Amino acid sequence: MDRLKFIKPIMTIEKENADLLNSRFIIQRLVRGYGITIGNSLRRVLLSSLPGAAIVNVQIEGITHEFSVIPGIYEDVMSIILNLKKVVVHVDSEDEDFEQKLFIDVHGEQIVTAAHFQTVDGVCIINKEQVIAHLSKDAHLKMSVTVRRGIGYKSAEENKIYNKKQFGVIAIDSLYTPVVRVTYHVEQKLNNKEELILDIETNNSINAKEALATAAKILVDHFNVLVDLCDKLKNNNFIYEPQTESYNHALDLRIDQLELSVRLFNSLKKSGINTVKELVNQSEKSISKLNSLGKKSFEELKKKMKKLELQFKL
Repeated sequence: MDRLKFIKPIMTIEKENADLLNSRFIIQRLVRGYGITIGNSLRRVLLSSLPGAAIVNVQIEGITHEFSVIPGIYEDVMSIILNLKKVVVHVDSEDEDFEQKLFIDVHGEQIVTAAHFQTVDGVCIINKEQVIAHLSKDAHLKMSVTVRRGIGYKSAEENKIYNKKQFGVIAIDSLYTPVVRVTYHVEQKLNNKEELILDIETNNSINAKEALATAAKILVDHFNVLVDLCDKLKNNNFIYEPQTESYNHALDLRIDQLELSVRLFNSLKKSGINTVKELVNQSEKSISKLNSLGKKSFEELKKKMKKLELQFKL
């Protein structure tokens, strides 16, 4: 083993919903201290720096400002704007200057949702069930919204630049980030290693795996600027894929380090078993016959052995 390099971490997906918008990622074999370093960095980027799409302004026929009331419509303009801010949009284009108008033109008594937007190639409404307004029998709602790509959060004041001085266009706040929630925690493991558990939930405009990969790429691109300071390091590799290790360091543990139940711990101590190494030198049959070791305690011990990747003597 090369002790001047780090063991390559292992990434697994423990929990993944069918729609892929909510997933749990587990990164194993991290050196102690790296769990919180990597977890905190990824969380910040996931919540603040991923590109997405959002509505930046709205224009409603017959309305000049956001404090107006539309005849025959239950919601005032401010309430309609709040509903529009909840509409989740996905665009296929990666053009930073992408801009597309979407239109709604409806009459009569009905509930207007995001599904009423006229379809446009390259633009997809994710949550079509999002309610926008409730219309009465004689009501008419004709409006257009502008969709743009961006990063993070932009206030209505910042979005006024896209109004292009058009009369009646109302700028609104926009939240571009496709990530809704990120939580993480770190678990200490044997042999001075850590495990990072990362839970990511998106708004379904992208899936959680794409969100995590994008956040990692953003961080790598920033760190590469620093790597470029030293040419000789560009081709160096500081992590390696370990060969199958012949020695399990769990064998060096004492049984009081295994977090066993009191009953199981006392039973092993009374039988003169003080270390994991002494434990694996026993056969499963001999362990099962120990005094005061019941069936429940025996099952607990077998689960612990499996977790440590150990087995009893054959």
